[in-house]
Amino acid sequence: MGKTRKFDGKRILKEYGIITAGCLLYAAAFNWLFVPNHIVMGGFTGLAQTINRLAPFLPVGVTTAALNIPLFILGIRLQGMHLCFSSLFAMLASSLFIDLTAGLFSFPPMEDALVACVFGGALIGISMGMLLWVGATTGGSDMAARLLKFKFTHISVGKLCLAIDVFVIIFYTIAFKRINDAFYGIIAMYICSISMDSLIYGRKSAKVACVICDRGREMNEQLTALQLGITKIQAKGGFSDNEKTVLICAFKPGKIAAIKSVVLAVDPAAFVIICDAQDVFGEGFAECLPDSL
Repeated sequence: MGKTRKFDGKRILKEYGIITAGCLLYAAAFNWLFVPNHIVMGGFTGLAQTINRLAPFLPVGVTTAALNIPLFILGIRLQGMHLCFSSLFAMLASSLFIDLTAGLFSFPPMEDALVACVFGGALIGISMGMLLWVGATTGGSDMAARLLKFKFTHISVGKLCLAIDVFVIIFYTIAFKRINDAFYGIIAMYICSISMDSLIYGRKSAKVACVICDRGREMNEQLTALQLGITKIQAKGGFSDNEKTVLICAFKPGKIAAIKSVVLAVDPAAFVIICDAQDVFGEGFAECLPDSL
C-alpha cells in the first residue's frame, strides 16, 4: 500500500506541475501576443476580454473566473469532483497568472499582427492541450468542449473548442465592429485547435500495416521479432484464386523502416498497405477509458 500511495503522490505532483506550467504559458501568450495586438480570444477569456473593454475596472482574470462558475457546477455533475477539482485549480491559476503578468509586465504590440496571431494561437493550443492531457481545463470553451465530447464523441476536442470560440468572436465583432480583430482571432483559434489536437491525439497516433503475401509463416516470424502484435487472416487472391496470408499490425511510426526491410527480405512480391491510424487502444498503445478524449 505504501508504494501505491508514493506512486500516486508522484503522479499527482507531476499532473499539477503540468497544469501550472500550462496555465503560465496560457497567461503569457494571452498578455504578450493577444492583448497588445488587439487579437480577440475565444471562449470565456475572450468574453471576459470583451467585458473588460466595455468595463475596464473588471480584470480579465477575475471576470473569467466568475463566468466559469455555472459551467463548473455542470461539470461536477457530469465528471465528478476529482476532475473538476483539477480544472478548478487550472482555472484559478490561469486567472491569477493573467492578472499577475498583466500587472508586472507591459508587452508592446508586434509589428505584424498576423505573426502574433499565428504564434499566439499555437501557444494557447499547446497550453490547453497540456491541461486536457492530464484531465484538466481552464474552464470556458475547453471545459465546455470536454463536456460536449460526451455527446459528440465523433468530433475532436479542438474542433469543438473552435466552434465555441467562433461564436464568442462573432459577439465581439458585433459589440465593437472591429472586423480585422475578429479575422485575426478566428485565424488564431483555428491554429489553436490544430495545435491542441496535435498534442492530445498525437500521442495516440500510430500506423497500420496490411501485408498480403505468399510466405505468411516466415513473414509472421520476422515481424513478430520486431515486437509487433500480428493478426493473421487466411485469404484468396481475387484474380489468381491463390492462397494468401494477410498480416495486419499496428505500430509506432518509428518502426516503418524496419517493417519495410523485413517485407523486402522475406517476400519482395508482397502487397503492402500502410496507412495512418489516429487512435489505437490496447496493449502497447493508449488505454481506452470511459472519459477518453
